[in-house]
Amino acid sequence: MEDKMKPRISHYEDGTASSLRRRTIYTELRFYQRSDVLYQLTQVFCQRFLKHYGDRTVDQMVQAARSCKQNIVEGSSDGETSVESELKLLGFARGSNKELLEDYQDYIKRKGYTEWYGTHPRYKAMLDFCRAHSKFEDYKELLPKMNDEEMANMAICLCHQVDAALNKYIERKDREFTTEGGVRERMTAARLEQRATQREIIEQQAREIAALKQEIARLKALLDEKGRT
Repeated sequence: MEDKMKPRISHYEDGTASSLRRRTIYTELRFYQRSDVLYQLTQVFCQRFLKHYGDRTVDQMVQAARSCKQNIVEGSSDGETSVESELKLLGFARGSNKELLEDYQDYIKRKGYTEWYGTHPRYKAMLDFCRAHSKFEDYKELLPKMNDEEMANMAICLCHQVDAALNKYIERKDREFTTEGGVRERMTAARLEQRATQREIIEQQAREIAALKQEIARLKALLDEKGRT
């Protein structure tokens, strides 16, 4: 039980224990990649289908999409030193994503379109495509060919996928915090491990010195014996 509660400590190249968490490469997170797709898609959607002036929806949608993406970036960076900050910022990202989802759903309702889900004939193909593709390069050439109903439904699908992935990721980070603690616990664990390492080095050096002394004594005795003969 104690081993499960002990923080997992990483090390520098020289073997020194580190209190920092392992760095998360956020660009490799699929929900970050999809949040970037949503940001780019939302900008295109707003430019093509919403008024450029006098409609706060444009600013709100673009800002919500950007906030989701940027909070993932900042949360992943802060998580190296503070899981508390990471959880807070990931929560902000989830909230911004839900706000964006609501805006797209409102647009669908306002236009009298159908939201694609369940048994809708176009839903499965769209869902499969979004599941298989998480980078904007995969969507870039499609967007100019899509109408507003298609783009809105694709955005809704991506929002649901980002939300589900964020929920799982936040739960995992929360479990890590519960079992390993925060930065203070990691600093304490790192110091204790470093002290233990230093003790091991001192003890090893003491054993080596003792062995050298024995070898010196043996060689001295051998020389003395040869000198008598």
